[in-house]
Amino acid sequence: MAGFEDFTNSSRPRLLPDAVHQHAEPGALLLRLETRRTREGILDGAWWPRSRDVGDQLPGLISALTEHLGPITRVGLDASAWDEVPVRLIIDDRVVHIDWYPVGDDTVLITRGDQDYFLLLVVPPEATPSAAREAMSRAVQADNVTQAEQILIDTSINPTRTSRPAERNTDRERAEPD
Repeated sequence: MAGFEDFTNSSRPRLLPDAVHQHAEPGALLLRLETRRTREGILDGAWWPRSRDVGDQLPGLISALTEHLGPITRVGLDASAWDEVPVRLIIDDRVVHIDWYPVGDDTVLITRGDQDYFLLLVVPPEATPSAAREAMSRAVQADNVTQAEQILIDTSINPTRTSRPAERNTDRERAEPD
């Protein structure tokens, strides 16, 4: 069973069952992971960051993943989806290297150890809670063969397709009603 996890500032995560849609506390890290050992689907989980500030959002994700998966050594992400991307971050007294590319694939690649990879769908911060919940649920289905971009499209979330923060802001202004 996949779980919708709300990681707050407390030391232990709380599991929110799929059938219960509880309100997440402000600033909570929202993460879902595929919990089957077979890892047959394309994606291993989904993450819904609360902003596009990777330096602010990534430490919580890495801390939560380290608790569940073990030490995380690298993160690969789409530079076009974030405001600024550092080369490395120190998280929980460990150096985590950040690899970034302008690929526009709506994912983040987590490396545990030397060669164990986990691919997570990244739900844009602007997504509505119901659309984010649906996208995250689809991403963790054991038999999922749908790419991250298509999951976002199918759940009425606009995938990240711009190369600079200013372009994203312009896209948002155009999407807002007059």
